[in-house]
Amino acid sequence: VQLVESGGGLVQSGNSLTLSCANSGYDFGDYAIGWYREAPGKGYEWISCIEPGNGLTRYADSVKGRFTTSIDYVKRLVRLHIDSVEPGDAAVYHCGAHAWSYCVRGQFRYEGQGTQVIVSK
Repeated sequence: VQLVESGGGLVQSGNSLTLSCANSGYDFGDYAIGWYREAPGKGYEWISCIEPGNGLTRYADSVKGRFTTSIDYVKRLVRLHIDSVEPGDAAVYHCGAHAWSYCVRGQFRYEGQGTQVIVSK
């Protein structure tokens, strides 16, 4: 299983940002996939999960309403769209996949290297 994130960088507070996760090495519908982030002093924070088989999504309460996870089945990409970026969103964002097809609010079995988001005021 390979997960490669992209789309991070410097973003101004209040703007939007979309991160992408390219995934390969397994049958796409077999694993639920999602995102988490790590920031200095905050540790691991689970963000979202989506089930490719039915599109069901789950979000952490802290990001619900501003973050949207979606799938591009043609390109095998999982995207994370962030509306109205806030300074507290600065972190390294990782894509993760579970070893099963349903979402759980917990650590992923497979993880990407991450893409860093820096927020300017």
